Amino acid sequence: MQQIHNHSHNHQLNSYNKIFGIGIALNTVYIVVEIVAGLLINSMALIADAGHNLSDVLGLILAWLGSYLAKTAVTKTRTYGLRKSTILAALFNAIILLIAVGAITIEAIRKLVHPEPIGGTTMMIVAGIGVVINTLTALLFLKGREKDLNIKGAFLHMAADAGVSLGVVVAGLLINLTGFYLIDPAISLVIVVVITFGTWSLLKDSFYLSMDAVPKNIDYEKVLNYLASVKGVEEVHDLHIWAMSTTEIALTAHLVMPDDQMDDKFIEKVCIYLQSNFGIEHPTIQIEKSAQSACCNCENV
Repeated sequence: MQQIHNHSHNHQLNSYNKIFGIGIALNTVYIVVEIVAGLLINSMALIADAGHNLSDVLGLILAWLGSYLAKTAVTKTRTYGLRKSTILAALFNAIILLIAVGAITIEAIRKLVHPEPIGGTTMMIVAGIGVVINTLTALLFLKGREKDLNIKGAFLHMAADAGVSLGVVVAGLLINLTGFYLIDPAISLVIVVVITFGTWSLLKDSFYLSMDAVPKNIDYEKVLNYLASVKGVEEVHDLHIWAMSTTEIALTAHLVMPDDQMDDKFIEKVCIYLQSNFGIEHPTIQIEKSAQSACCNCENV
């Protein structure tokens, strides 16, 4: 039996430190502007939106922290470093966003029951600033959202904020035109539905990854079929695929090769194929003469 590990770790994680810093700074300033304007015109809508933006700033801080922790050095007690923290940050981001959605819903329902006069013009101006700031911040995270669940969480936060701010602008305009104050909470509830649909996907994906489930971009059966099709492989068992972080995927597998003619080139070929075709960067392959020759009595999967 021979066990070989591929340690060609990819440390080319994009540095988002500057982007996170810009996003946090811009949104913190905007929160102050919203609170001050809300107090001056007695607008609970702006104050509530400021609270929503504050939750997103906290979400950005969590995502930034997760991105930083993922790059910490490997130690004897943390053999994978703190890569998993990126998944936890994405999970907490989704939870925080859903809590914020709940707060918006409660405020919207309250306004439906007890409508309040709102300064539509000031509301439009302040919310318009929010649309610009949140859209620009979301665009900063646009490129990395497909490859990193943590960055996707930050992008969703900012995109959701831009949507909320746009809804407030529209509400302010319609209130000015019609004087119908119930427009504000009605549009808020529509925005809540849109945000919830987007956040549910992030929550589900990050929760599954935190449970070491197979990442959704990996087809387990295709990986299994490839390994089983490799020349000399009679059986594949104990195949496990999981996410080490929001950007790195690991795999372990036992390959039964009775006529073992395996050498380093064989392992290299398998590992290169797994990385180039499935994005699995951390494969560990164990070779056995037979399934019963394994050093541990593992159940076949």
